[in-house]
Amino acid sequence: MAFFKRELGPIERFEVALKDKLAARQKLAERLSVAESELAEKRAAAERLAVAGADNSRLDRAEASMRAVEDRAKTLRAELVEFDDQVASAERALADAKAQRDRDAIADQIEAMAAAIERAAPGFEAGAAALVEAVTKSSLSIPEATRFSTSVDAVRSEVRAAADLICWELRSAAVRTRAGNANLASPVPSLSEQPSSAETERQLMYTLHPLRWYEDGKVRKVPAFTLVGLPKALLPVALQHQHVDHLNARRVQTLMHLHGSAGNGEPQDDDPQLVDLDALLAEETQSAQADVA
Repeated sequence: MAFFKRELGPIERFEVALKDKLAARQKLAERLSVAESELAEKRAAAERLAVAGADNSRLDRAEASMRAVEDRAKTLRAELVEFDDQVASAERALADAKAQRDRDAIADQIEAMAAAIERAAPGFEAGAAALVEAVTKSSLSIPEATRFSTSVDAVRSEVRAAADLICWELRSAAVRTRAGNANLASPVPSLSEQPSSAETERQLMYTLHPLRWYEDGKVRKVPAFTLVGLPKALLPVALQHQHVDHLNARRVQTLMHLHGSAGNGEPQDDDPQLVDLDALLAEETQSAQADVA
């Protein structure tokens, strides 16, 4: 009957290598200890002979014996230093392997999250479609129901695009995590963490330029190439001047792949590309009033 040994994993191999290095170092250290003890004895013997006035031949033999042991001890010390370097290298390799194992575990969880979202998305799509059909297939035409159906259909499109985006971002994060390039300890604030007003109606949009506007008495600033819940009052002018676009827009999908959706920090007030949406809206309003007049 044949017996097969289980193949060791990376961490186990590094642990075995480190254990072997430590064992070899211990043996070398013991040999060095013996050599140093012998050297001390040889020195003491040579000193006694010299003090006692021994003849030159005996002193020569004592010194030669002492130098031989001294050379052996010196060689062992050098080997021990080399072993210390090898042990340190093995410890680093083991630490790196454990870190990679931890990164792989986190990346697996991230990929599992993306897969779970992909599995759940069709259910949401089907539920939203059923709500829309409940209104559109009816022979009655009720304004409130029509508005509801339109809103649900718009949300369905946004969720579909957002699901595609987050799955792509999660898988990108998993790749970076495996490579050790992710910084999960300080994630970018999510949309839910962005300041918002309960009374303000918003729509999730993707910014094409850095934007600024006033909200609840405070200045809001967001960078280009980021997701933002934009107040609907500012949405028409922002869309008209192509400062934002919908998540399902083709160019947005391309820009998300190029730049992601977290932006690059809050824009500075002196940024020449910073767009003041309030000022832009005021200009549009004045222009419209002038046309009417």
